[in-house]
Amino acid sequence: MPSLKFIDDIPRTWKRAYLWLCLWYAINYGVGTFIEWKLKTPHTYVFWNALYLFEALCILIIAIFFYCNWLFRFSIYVQVVGHLAGAMLHFLIMGSLSYYLENYVEGFIGWDIWKDHLVGLLRWEGLHFHDQYIITVGVYYVIRYFQGLQRQEHEKSKLTLKNREMQISLLKSQINPHFLFNTLNSINTLIGSSKEQARKVITQLSDIFRYALDSHGDRMVKLIHELDFIDNYIRIQQVRFGDRMKFVKQVDFTCLSVEIPPMILQPLVENSVKYGIAPKDDGGTIILTVKRFNNMIFFEVKDDGLGSKAKKIMDGSSSGVGISNTDQRLKSIFGPGAGLRIRSNEWGYSVSFFIPFEEVEQEQITVNDLNSKAV
Repeated sequence: MPSLKFIDDIPRTWKRAYLWLCLWYAINYGVGTFIEWKLKTPHTYVFWNALYLFEALCILIIAIFFYCNWLFRFSIYVQVVGHLAGAMLHFLIMGSLSYYLENYVEGFIGWDIWKDHLVGLLRWEGLHFHDQYIITVGVYYVIRYFQGLQRQEHEKSKLTLKNREMQISLLKSQINPHFLFNTLNSINTLIGSSKEQARKVITQLSDIFRYALDSHGDRMVKLIHELDFIDNYIRIQQVRFGDRMKFVKQVDFTCLSVEIPPMILQPLVENSVKYGIAPKDDGGTIILTVKRFNNMIFFEVKDDGLGSKAKKIMDGSSSGVGISNTDQRLKSIFGPGAGLRIRSNEWGYSVSFFIPFEEVEQEQITVNDLNSKAV
């Protein structure tokens, strides 16, 4: 039925607020009426009068909620004026009903009697009619306030999610176009001299892009898979730089199953290649270190390249988002303390960060994967 559908559409919070208000006023009327019956008017009709007033109030509470909801769309000044008018109207309705039950049915009829009755209600004992309106309006605004906070948190969560999706989108485009261009040139050169080597580079390049395209959402990857990705990246770069570039991994085997954000190390390694090793005539060595310190894991990418002599600040992408994107991703996932720490001097660059360590069931890793090795 349409009426029942309308009730179902009312949020549960408002239903609960209505029931609690009705319960509160039921207790209020019950206690007050019992005291009046015991001390002042020992007649049963006072209970019936209280019941009729309570039923009217329960109906008016619904009307007040709808009225508040209608006023809420206007400015605060209109709301204040509207609620002053609403409080007076509520007093007139409840006061008139009180006059009907206490005077009219007893034969005391007339304008003057009605007016005197309402004026009498303006004394301290009759102000509870105003309190009913004020309390109901107060409950409405408290609920709206907390709903506003929840809405802000929800919008903030949605914004954070969209921000992460945008970061992942940037992540997928983070592989420098110059890297692809140089790799294709290397493949073109290898085709004439070593087709087998060219096929290996093509396979490594396809693995790199497959890994990048599979990196989406907030899904984490095991460190060992990230290291495989870095290995492919380095091997391709070594086709271009040859013996000028060396790569050393110093990885604690107990960290290989730790989950980290995908492609979190790539921009750090690329910075070392692009701004540290590539411009240096005699090249250099990139060292990737992963160590466990109690409940934290330390990551560091350092090189003995140009360091502070580099012409450009380290950044692992042509769009200028490599380092900053990595820093933001780490902070957003692991907290502010997980941000990048960058040090540079005339002997090279070092970029490091810490993330929390969680005990995980280690996979079966081959001895070759556990050993630190130079590529």
